[in-house]
Amino acid sequence: MKRSLLLLLVTGLLLVTAQAQAAGKLINGIDANFPPFAFIDKTGQPSGFDVEVMDWIARDLGMEVRHQAIEWDGIITSLLTKKIDIIASGMSINEDRLKQVNFTIPYWVIKQMFVTTKGSPLTVEDMLTGKKKLGVQQGTTEAKWLKEQAAAKGWNFELKSYASSPLAIEDVLNGRIDAAAMDDAPARDAAAKKEVEILGTFGMEEEDFGYAIRKEDTELLAKVNASLKKLMASPEWEALQKKYDLH
Repeated sequence: MKRSLLLLLVTGLLLVTAQAQAAGKLINGIDANFPPFAFIDKTGQPSGFDVEVMDWIARDLGMEVRHQAIEWDGIITSLLTKKIDIIASGMSINEDRLKQVNFTIPYWVIKQMFVTTKGSPLTVEDMLTGKKKLGVQQGTTEAKWLKEQAAAKGWNFELKSYASSPLAIEDVLNGRIDAAAMDDAPARDAAAKKEVEILGTFGMEEEDFGYAIRKEDTELLAKVNASLKKLMASPEWEALQKKYDLH
């Protein structure tokens, strides 16, 4: 009986999602604490570079989009279980994720940085080998990389996981950790608004950002790609970059 009920619930969820897309409606899953790509503004509304890009794409496709905040660690699961239709929220393309989802064309290249308090005498080498406390957002590529490299190279830092990069920044400021690892765009955003500074890169290769879509949704992928290419070739793309200080 329970098995039959579960099957009915899953079937119903798939049907609702398919009907929503057919009706021209999309749900975009976002990390609501990842400025400047996605965040909740002072009025309580979703905002950010990726949010505005998805708004533009939806208009171009004659669709409606709703941005739904989801914990980053479970955002791909939400996509696969059809609670959302797309992830447009600063997600880097990597082999592990490509096994589960498809990505649009890359639209941004990012580096990973350490952020520490202003005027800190510590170096990147100190952070990796000086028994320091590092913070990182759980479920990110930098979290995975730091764990793997620490095991392989014998680095002796203590790694603490956070629900978001801004929460890690707060613990840098209050002295609970020595530095936070994150993408360069949110690192610059934090450095512009808080008493922190960028220490430097720590060895990870550059990564591309893309928008994640379920593997079976090939028609949606083609449409979003075509619209994204159109936007990237227009003056509006540069205007959005300037608005969110992306360079």
